[in-house]
Amino acid sequence: MARVVPPPARKGSQYWLQHLVATDPARLQPPGLPPLEWLSPLAGDDHAEYMDADFLDRLGLPHLAPALLAFWPRSGPRWDGLARAGEAVVLVEAKSHLTEALSSPSAAGPASLARIRRALNDTRVALGADARSDWSRVFYQYANRLAHLHWLCAQGVDAHLLMVGFLGDVDMRGPDRAEEWHVLYLAAHHALGLSGRHPLARRVHHVHPRCGA
Repeated sequence: MARVVPPPARKGSQYWLQHLVATDPARLQPPGLPPLEWLSPLAGDDHAEYMDADFLDRLGLPHLAPALLAFWPRSGPRWDGLARAGEAVVLVEAKSHLTEALSSPSAAGPASLARIRRALNDTRVALGADARSDWSRVFYQYANRLAHLHWLCAQGVDAHLLMVGFLGDVDMRGPDRAEEWHVLYLAAHHALGLSGRHPLARRVHHVHPRCGA
C-alpha cells in the first residue's frame, strides 16, 4: 500500500512534525520559499504518509507515475511530509535525533537493488560527486531522497527537499543546537563525495524548530 496510516505518534520526529503542521506550521517554513501548503501529514487524513505513485498523486503529479516506476522499484521512500510552495513541490524528511540519519544500506533484492544503484549512480554523476562513493550503503536514506529530488527536477518539476532537524527532543536525546545538524550533514556530504555547492544545493532546505508548545 502506498498510503500508510501510522500508529498514533507519541514522541519523536513523527509526533513533532504532526504537531507543528497542525498547530504552528510557520515554525517549519524554510526561508526563500513561498508559504507552504501542507498536504501530509494531516490530522484530517489520519496523518497518512505517502510513497510510490501515491506521493505523486498527492502532489498533483499523477502523470509521472509510469516514469517513477521506471526510475525506482516499488516500496520507495515513504515521505514524512509533502507540501506545495506556490507552484513548487516540497518533499519533507524529519529527524529528531542524530542516529535517525544514520540509515542502514539498502535491503532490496538483487533486481531491485540493481535499479536503485543505477538511479543513485545517475544522480551521483549528475551532481558531480566523487565516483568512489557508494550511495547504496552510506547515508543511504539521504542519498535516495536526493535521487528522488533530482528525478523530479529532471521531469521538469520545480521540486525542493525540506530537511527538518528538531532541537531539544529530550525523550529521544536529540541535539540542542542547530550546529549539530549542520555537522551531521557535512559528514553526509563528505561520505557521499558531494560538494557543498552541488547542483541541487539551493533546492535542499534545512529548518530546526525547537520541540515544545
